[in-house]
Amino acid sequence: MNPLSPSELADLAGVTEAEVRRLVDLGILVARDGDRPFLAADAQKVRLATACERAGLPMDGIAAAIRAGRLSFAFLEAAPYRRWAARSARTYRQVSQATGVPLELLGSFLEAIGFARMAPDELIREDELEVVPLLQLGLSSGFLDQLWSTRLGRGWAEGLRLIARVETEVWQARFMAPLLEAGADQQTAMERAAQRAADLDPTPVLDRALLAAYRRQQELAWIESLVEDIETALEETGGLGRPGRVPAMCFLDLVGYTRLTEERGDQAAAELAESLAVLVGRSAREHDGVPVKWLGDGVMVHYREPAGAVLAALGLVEELPAAGLPPAHVGVAAGPVVVQGGDYFGRTVNLAARIAARAGAGQVLVSQSVAESAPPEGVSFVELGELRLEGFVRPVRLLEARRA
Repeated sequence: MNPLSPSELADLAGVTEAEVRRLVDLGILVARDGDRPFLAADAQKVRLATACERAGLPMDGIAAAIRAGRLSFAFLEAAPYRRWAARSARTYRQVSQATGVPLELLGSFLEAIGFARMAPDELIREDELEVVPLLQLGLSSGFLDQLWSTRLGRGWAEGLRLIARVETEVWQARFMAPLLEAGADQQTAMERAAQRAADLDPTPVLDRALLAAYRRQQELAWIESLVEDIETALEETGGLGRPGRVPAMCFLDLVGYTRLTEERGDQAAAELAESLAVLVGRSAREHDGVPVKWLGDGVMVHYREPAGAVLAALGLVEELPAAGLPPAHVGVAAGPVVVQGGDYFGRTVNLAARIAARAGAGQVLVSQSVAESAPPEGVSFVELGELRLEGFVRPVRLLEARRA
């Protein structure tokens, strides 16, 4: 890290040199020895402090909290924070002119993925420059325009915001909380946690893991889309037919799981999930089923026969309340299921999920294809009529499975 002079730090942080000296006098910034007493990480401290002041938080109060050991900006020197980008030497307008990306498109896409919308003659951030080649490629290939680039950006922002929020929760629970519980004050805890993060510097490893996770989700989404295209083409050409024996997919969700875990805490959530896994695993083995995906408050199970799926579903909605678990609502659909890379794709999977969402507490709803297959002994189906389900153009005939 190259040391900076007060004027260089001011330029990097976008403030005056007088503002830098004021923060030093207040004790918010610590000047090191020499005529270049600052580091690039100090720019983040300046930005954060001035942003708080603009929001109405008193700078004197921030300084007092630091002196009292209740607050520290030292965590911004940790490795992950050092990667936060600074402003480049070029403006948004200059980048637009140099790359051929329209200024409005550049601004809207950056805004969509989480950056602040800035004036055209403001300096563009270094990390914002990283996405410009993608816009160039998208425009030259005809793949992106104003509408779809914004939609893509919002999708990225929503998914990554969730990841970042959970990472912050992990940081608080696994780094900060143990230090505070051991008796450290807030400032000491933040400084120790920051030092530990600096020692570990997980960012390169995290970047690779995050990219791997994204590639996997991309693979799943693309395969799902391809399978749906194949099924649509077969349906339109009359080639779908009616197979002699079809598997079934079952979605089971717990009712009120989120509220329950908020009331009882994470440990209770883990215990509920473990109890559910035991019961679902036992039921699946008894009825030729395999749990294929756990969904937090529920599970997706593949069955060789629709009859086994129905019997298992009815048994589970009866067993769960008796085991102290919330009631479940279940959807079962039968039909072709494409298995790729350990995952399951196709309309049958989507239909089972949509049916489960329509079911009420303790209710097992099934598709017409399930009811038309060999009915399990001791089970009857009650007609509910044709209902509209999200993602399906035509109404879907649903029935409720009940013990006879």
